[in-house]
Amino acid sequence: MKAETKKPAKRKAPSKKKIAQEKPIGKVSHYFGNIKVAAIKLGAPLKKGDAIRIEGGDVVLKQKIASMQKEHVPVAAAKKGDEIGIKVAKKVREGYRVYKA
Repeated sequence: MKAETKKPAKRKAPSKKKIAQEKPIGKVSHYFGNIKVAAIKLGAPLKKGDAIRIEGGDVVLKQKIASMQKEHVPVAAAKKGDEIGIKVAKKVREGYRVYKA
């Protein structure tokens, strides 16, 4: 009697689903250390109450926007292309990326 040789089942390669890369909604253009305010150039709309994440270097800062200003005037919402100022909890530097959390 012949011994049957069974071939091992072929394994399917794990499917490579594309992981959605988060796009930054803005970039820190300046930091005012004496008043702890970051000036952010927006690439997408943002409104009061939104949660944001600022990343750069070894800093990852998550916070909710309690207030923001545009040209020294408080605003509730800002659109793409606006430059706004928001109070931040940690020191941030120019060039740090801003994401919606």
